[in-house]
Amino acid sequence: MTHRIVTFLLIIGAFMVTSCGGTKPTLGELPNLSSSEIINRHQQATPQFTTLAGRVQVVYEDEKKLQSMTVSLRMEKDKQIWVKASLLGITLAKVYITPTRVSYYETVGDTYFDGDFALLSEWLGASIDFERAQAILLGQSIFNLDEVNHTVSAAQSQYRLQPRKQQQNFIYSLLIDPTHFKVTAETLSQPNDNRLLDIRYEAYQSVSEQYFPSSIKILATEGNTKTSIDVNYRKIDLNVDVSFPFSIPEGYEEIKL
Repeated sequence: MTHRIVTFLLIIGAFMVTSCGGTKPTLGELPNLSSSEIINRHQQATPQFTTLAGRVQVVYEDEKKLQSMTVSLRMEKDKQIWVKASLLGITLAKVYITPTRVSYYETVGDTYFDGDFALLSEWLGASIDFERAQAILLGQSIFNLDEVNHTVSAAQSQYRLQPRKQQQNFIYSLLIDPTHFKVTAETLSQPNDNRLLDIRYEAYQSVSEQYFPSSIKILATEGNTKTSIDVNYRKIDLNVDVSFPFSIPEGYEEIKL
């Protein structure tokens, strides 16, 4: 089960698209901003820090299992991400991600993976990288918002951004909160493959006068299979001394992709 959790969390950061530019439509009570202005403010809302240490409660559910676990999260921004999943004080899995490498092991099955993003992307069938994994943890868009024109509309008192020209099998949109310009929702549909990814940021918290997620709900469907993950940040500390201990235990079996 932990293997599926790790895999899914990596898939979250997997999807590539492009965007930008645009006109100023009528947005009712919202400030009349263009898509480029909204994107620029969203990018400016990216939290600035050197290190982060957090405690996270994760609830994972699929057709077979419902399980809650405590996750320790450590980050050195733009350099490394370290995750340890525990249940009743027992380590279930560890993950270590850098811009060039992904490594993890799980104690339940005594298995591990240690390879680059290209190998993992080939296995998952979608391009992933460090930046996308980091973005979802910080409430930033997983989509590249710098190369394709977007339309802007109002939805639920928020800005909705959508590509002016959607790809046939890659249809996405995102909602941006007009107060702090963080993502409140992202959806990606791949109808030809019967896939849907829905990410909801239900709440944000202010830490050192910056906005970080406090509650995230993730729902992925593929065919008749549904997987949901609820992520609740219990504590976030910035610019603290953190270590990133990681070594694959001896005797573990490598997962061949």
